[in-house]
Amino acid sequence: MIRLMLAEDQGMVRGALATLLGLEDDIEVVGQAADGAAAVALAAELAPDVAVLDVEMPGMDGLTAAPKITEAAPGCRIVILTTFGRPGYLRRAMEGGASAFLVKDGPAQELAAAIRRVVAGERVIDPALAAAALSAGPNPLSPRERDVLAAGADGSTVADIAGRLHLSEGTVRNYLSAAISKVGARNRIEAVHTARAQGWL
Repeated sequence: MIRLMLAEDQGMVRGALATLLGLEDDIEVVGQAADGAAAVALAAELAPDVAVLDVEMPGMDGLTAAPKITEAAPGCRIVILTTFGRPGYLRRAMEGGASAFLVKDGPAQELAAAIRRVVAGERVIDPALAAAALSAGPNPLSPRERDVLAAGADGSTVADIAGRLHLSEGTVRNYLSAAISKVGARNRIEAVHTARAQGWL
């Protein structure tokens, strides 16, 4: 029996997934979480065989939670589900140790089959997403540039970002300038928009 944990912030979607996967003879849904932080805590407690994580969740998203779950429950395989097939998400998922990356609009049987395949040691990636990720190339932003750009996404001032990330204002300006240049944007707002659209943030 495959012991499965689900992390999805939309209660109705989470419930539907749990019901559909629970109908499979060899899958048992042992836990459900509404956000990434709860998923990490639950994985540490339950040590499931597989964790199915949504990318977009409040607080800690699925891409951030994935490596933490692998650390908390070393035998657990990660399956990432996304509504948005952004190339950068796929790269971040694979770097975070995910075994599968699938879009949400596929049938439940496809997800169940992917779960069985990752338990068997395979990697399962949506073919269209894989092609898009290859053509998009790697994330041009360094981890620090990503942090600074993300911190400024809500319109925070340079001083606010500096205070939040414990950096000098000059350093923040340098990171922002580099990030804007690397994504080929004219300003910070455009850079955030472009980086989000590509899944780099």
